[in-house]
Amino acid sequence: MVFQKKLFSLIGAALLALSLTACGGQGTDSSSGSDQASNENEKSAETRTLTDGMGNKVEVPANPKRIIASYLEDHLVALGVKPVAQWSVNDGKTVQDYLQDELKGIPTIPHDLPFEAVQKMNPDLIIMDSASMVEGGKYEQYNQIAPTFVIGEEDNSDWRKELKLIGEVLGKEKEAKKALEEYDAKVAEAKETIKEKVGNPSVAAVWLVGGQFFIVNEKLSSGAVMYGDLGLKVPKVVKEISANSADNWSSISLEKLVELDADYLFLINSDGSNAAPLSDALWKSIPAVKAGNVFEFSPEKSWLYTGSIANSQIIDDILDSLVQK
Repeated sequence: MVFQKKLFSLIGAALLALSLTACGGQGTDSSSGSDQASNENEKSAETRTLTDGMGNKVEVPANPKRIIASYLEDHLVALGVKPVAQWSVNDGKTVQDYLQDELKGIPTIPHDLPFEAVQKMNPDLIIMDSASMVEGGKYEQYNQIAPTFVIGEEDNSDWRKELKLIGEVLGKEKEAKKALEEYDAKVAEAKETIKEKVGNPSVAAVWLVGGQFFIVNEKLSSGAVMYGDLGLKVPKVVKEISANSADNWSSISLEKLVELDADYLFLINSDGSNAAPLSDALWKSIPAVKAGNVFEFSPEKSWLYTGSIANSQIIDDILDSLVQK
């Protein structure tokens, strides 16, 4: 969701030069000039001016302590940062379960970030996932609560770029680099293991929710992990649907699923044990289902999310399914 270079500048240098010139012209003594210089340097050390994805100049605290970055918690955790509140829906009943070991005890906040709820958390920095979250004058209102940095569209659609950008915003570049290196090492090892144990099978991920099936995009979410990172084969049906959709998950009928030429199928089942479609004759005629090569996961797993932590857990699930089945 174009990548823009983040502008880092220490504020106050020009002001300092001007103030010293003015002091000299007025015959102010050196101790007064020294005090003013000290104050300006202290101010510049407290904030950094960054340009966000919307072109806003944002005064970012040098060491923010109370961060709200709704739906970006995967990146925060990877950087060793705990937010002051975490994303949720359904009045806090639904959270990113796969992160709860790290986010245990962190209060929830509604996904649409009501102003009152945000203000109550007293953040010192707000990071927004996309420009759509601040449309209609919302940016100005959030920015009155705390400095608000909006992720650009291109960075938003690439979790690696997004992690690096958030690392820059928080002054955690080294941590971001380390997280990416560790993830890439995990990918390389997993690819070798899969190749050695099962060759190069075709796979697909399907999400069942509310009696409706959805199939993952070839280049997004868990599709990016399976096909882009691990290099597993992409079924024809996945290619066809992905070519006509920019969504992470696209609706697919049972009739179309029957055409799914995947050796293995990963099923994220949000409907539980009473899922009627799983008893349907069409479902049972899907090649991978007939072969007994379906691996089922609950929505509490990380398959519906993305980021270095989510994707690492997806890789673990794939290895457990294909290699240790």
